[in-house]
Amino acid sequence: MTNPSMVDIPFDKRHMCWFCDEPCHAELPYWRMAHTPHPSLTVPACQECKLLAQKHLLTSIWDCREAVKDQLMKRYHKDLAIGINWTEQELAESEFDCRIFGGFKKSAWMMFKIAQKRINALGWALSIDDNHFEDDPLFAGTNTLGFEFDGLQFNNLNQGIKHYCQVLALDEEFLKQLVTYLGKDQFGHAIKLARLNIGVTKSMQQKILQELLEDLDR
Repeated sequence: MTNPSMVDIPFDKRHMCWFCDEPCHAELPYWRMAHTPHPSLTVPACQECKLLAQKHLLTSIWDCREAVKDQLMKRYHKDLAIGINWTEQELAESEFDCRIFGGFKKSAWMMFKIAQKRINALGWALSIDDNHFEDDPLFAGTNTLGFEFDGLQFNNLNQGIKHYCQVLALDEEFLKQLVTYLGKDQFGHAIKLARLNIGVTKSMQQKILQELLEDLDR
């Protein structure tokens, strides 16, 4: 199967990850589902973001990006906490000069700034052959991908999934795949399917997902 078309890449973003702005040499192909608000496409990605994205495809490349950012924030929470607990000057003037903490003093602020830059990276508005996607929040001049369900507001779709998995004791990966197949508009149906199949084996989950995909293709 041929990979989807590569998105247009601005000159100043060459060889940079669309998710986190780090240098990269990998690519993430994203195939369109019936409800996906953009065509199939490929974006440049660092290896770390690519692996995270493949686990959190969700309903659009933008939802996928928000999920990747959530995972990066979770993975690098200790580095990000440095900027909460210290200033650059405080670290420089600290007395962490012993063998154990000397390395921390030298690298801590740099690690914080790297993590901060990756979390805050906006990527760029997506297009293919100069045809922009009207649903792109950056192209529309916003960066909001909020999600609302059953009267509750979430910063993004991934946070909504995590909330209902915690409250209803659902399998998070299974619900994510159900939402990926069904779309945001059928979020309630995805939750219903996940609740009906609590405790089933991974192989049974895959069978359910395969049958669902076959039904959607009809």
